[in-house]
Amino acid sequence: MEEKKLDLNSIIGFVLISGILIWMLYSNAPTPEELKEKEKKEQVEKQAKEVKTVTSTVATTPVADSTKNAAAQAQLGSFGYSATLPSATDAVTEIKNEVLSLKISNKGGYIVDATILGFDQFEKNSKKAVQLIKNNNASLNIALNTTDNRTLHTKDMYFEPKLTTEGKNQVLTLQLKAGPDQFLEYRYVLKPNEYMLDFAIRSQGLEKVVNTSKPLDLEWQMKTYRNEKSVSYENRYTELVFEYEDGKDDYLNAAKDSEDEANDVSYIAFKQHLFTSILLTDTKFKTAKFKSDNLVDNEKVDTVFTKNFTAQVPLEFKNGALNYNMNWYYGPAKYEILNDYERNLDEIMPLGWGIFGWINRYIFIPVFGLISSIGIGYGMAIILFTILVRIVMSPVTYKSYLSQAKMKVLRPEIAELNEKFKDNPMKKQQETMKLYSKAGVNPMAGCLPALMQLPVFYALFQFFPSMFDLRQKSFLWADDLSSYDSIYQLPFHIPFYGSHVSLFPILASIAIFFYMKMTTGDQAMSTPPQEGMPDMGKIMKIMIYISPVMMLFFFNNYASGLSLYYFISNLITIGIMLVIKNYIVKEDKIHAQIQENKTKEKKETKFQRKMREMMEQAEAQKAAQQKKK
Repeated sequence: MEEKKLDLNSIIGFVLISGILIWMLYSNAPTPEELKEKEKKEQVEKQAKEVKTVTSTVATTPVADSTKNAAAQAQLGSFGYSATLPSATDAVTEIKNEVLSLKISNKGGYIVDATILGFDQFEKNSKKAVQLIKNNNASLNIALNTTDNRTLHTKDMYFEPKLTTEGKNQVLTLQLKAGPDQFLEYRYVLKPNEYMLDFAIRSQGLEKVVNTSKPLDLEWQMKTYRNEKSVSYENRYTELVFEYEDGKDDYLNAAKDSEDEANDVSYIAFKQHLFTSILLTDTKFKTAKFKSDNLVDNEKVDTVFTKNFTAQVPLEFKNGALNYNMNWYYGPAKYEILNDYERNLDEIMPLGWGIFGWINRYIFIPVFGLISSIGIGYGMAIILFTILVRIVMSPVTYKSYLSQAKMKVLRPEIAELNEKFKDNPMKKQQETMKLYSKAGVNPMAGCLPALMQLPVFYALFQFFPSMFDLRQKSFLWADDLSSYDSIYQLPFHIPFYGSHVSLFPILASIAIFFYMKMTTGDQAMSTPPQEGMPDMGKIMKIMIYISPVMMLFFFNNYASGLSLYYFISNLITIGIMLVIKNYIVKEDKIHAQIQENKTKEKKETKFQRKMREMMEQAEAQKAAQQKKK
């Protein structure tokens, strides 16, 4: 009974305690009004916290910008302003027309990509565009000397771009800013269908920022990319050309590293054989320094670059500001295009100096242009052009052969005189001159026609490497008439020859061999041996074999169009010589004519009389000296 009573008392006590606890919790619980007030208080505190966070963020932003501005100004002075603008990135802006695509970078404000549209690199259908500028191979930099004794370089600073249009022209303005209204400006204007674009450099409000008491140094640099199949041939015609002092032009040596200086420079060209980059200026550069470094190792076929060009020019201030109107040209090194600008740009083409350039400009280029325009293909155009040249030169060939034939007929008589007066050279010379006079033969007549052909030969040698129209034009086995025609690739490199075999030079060498074989005998027979002089007959026989080999080595890496010309030219010359020899000039008729001339009284010319008198005086003096002995 006691255990049951105890259990009952425990239960009653537990119930009483629980009730008390429940009453206490209920009595201490917040009323609905209190809960609402608490919620409102929490909401206010949350909003206050958010406002505090936003305020803190806003407050720290100016501090960050201020730090950035201070760092830029410490490094760049007033031009630190440009580094804080949204344009201070490596972004580029493209301007493009039907023939040219240019990309200009915010950093430096210069062209970082120049693509010539419509042309393939190395070979036709290579799917690689001709890019004169890409992958940082070129730069344009102005060294800014500031009033706070800094030297800053524009190529390392950011310009603010603005692209607009003026009619059909695209205008890109880039400003390197030292403040809202203080800047150095580059202005590019690209017109439709033009390789030439306007370019201007001007400044505004920089009188107190930049030291205007002395000129700024502008440097244009470019490592020229290889764009043609034959790197050695392309490099031979890759050179720095410049115009100075009112129309004079000059160039740096293309075969080796070279430097030069000039005054009053009006344009600078980094010429890459068949393409070129040119900087022209309306306000002439008072002085300019040029440098060219040759980057080609002739043992390497896969050379990426050919030359490294550098030009340094001063930009002068006028009334505290820069104002230069200039032009850029990025395009083909084609005579017709460059000549149409009427700014003496045709001098960039290596057409030869003096009479050689005159022949190319006013005869060969117009004639070849007319022939190639009739649609027969450039290979056939070269053949037809060659035929015309040989026909025009055939009278000279005839005169040369006729003189050789006359000398050949006289050779026995000259040999007799040499034997008769072998102990008296003066008398022998006298009698020989008399024989020439009586026979009506001029010993120099054979040399003059050969000399007349030299300007034509040299002009053609310059003509074919300059013909842009031959680029990647095929003929027979040659896939590019402006480069070599390889029919076999050698597994090794032969010095001065190369690592390939070209067929057109082989054919031209064979033609030269047969031509010399046919004519050398007549030349040797027409040249009487002179006492104390080498035997020309033996020398000519040696040249029969040396000349074709020299031709083979020399032309193996040259344009196949040039080798094609010489092959056809020698074939035609052989044909003309055979016609003259067999149907026009007969030795028996020449002999009869000479004998008839001997019977005629021929008036002595003043020159002949003077020569005879001099020889007679020399002979008399020699006789007097012998008597004294």
